[in-house]
Amino acid sequence: MAQRPVFIPRHSGPLLVQTISVTFEWFAGLSVSQKQRSIESLHAAAQQLPGIENVLEVSSKSKERLGIALSAFNLILSSPEQPDRLSVECAFQGSKIFAEGGPYLDLYGMSSREAKMDDRLRTSGRLTGFRFLNIDWPLEPQTAFYDWLYMSALRRNSNLTKRLSDYSAFTDIEFNPDKSINCQAYAVALYVSLHKRGILEAVTSDKEAFLHFLRGRPISNAQQDETRQGSLL
Repeated sequence: MAQRPVFIPRHSGPLLVQTISVTFEWFAGLSVSQKQRSIESLHAAAQQLPGIENVLEVSSKSKERLGIALSAFNLILSSPEQPDRLSVECAFQGSKIFAEGGPYLDLYGMSSREAKMDDRLRTSGRLTGFRFLNIDWPLEPQTAFYDWLYMSALRRNSNLTKRLSDYSAFTDIEFNPDKSINCQAYAVALYVSLHKRGILEAVTSDKEAFLHFLRGRPISNAQQDETRQGSLL
């Protein structure tokens, strides 16, 4: 048995994304097939929630091409430094500023996996902030920089975003809120929420607009609104 959050976009009210943790059967093992069995179990549990029908797994382990394409490892965000193939993952890792180094802009040119595993990310002291396109971002609110970066990439990939309205909730089987902070499935749900409210462009146009909008709102995807016991496959 395991628990994972399900992220549900909310189209009105102060809560942008509802986070509900569900309990489901976990299939141990590192193979993609085992991960996908766990995803099926997670989605079966999620579909027991009121109003939840289609659920999209947002990760490289997804059975759906859309979910794989939306993985931060694969989603492309062009920039002046790397105009052709800058993934969200590389942009995020390469923008980190530590007490003893960074940002390490050479990570922009690496593969997503190489960037995430770079030793400097673990040997440069505590994380103090982010710098992207010469603009500094604070550590608070939690997830704000990652969410903005991810949604900026989504805005440049309309071929992917036009299909998001087919789904009522999003998951990431690899995301454990007890161990991690940022989550690509949460960022997708946040994008859908802002888009449905008709304010996506206005609040993600730049850093100040986004931070001003988030002020006073709960945005941490680790904040679980409630826990549900789901049905098992």
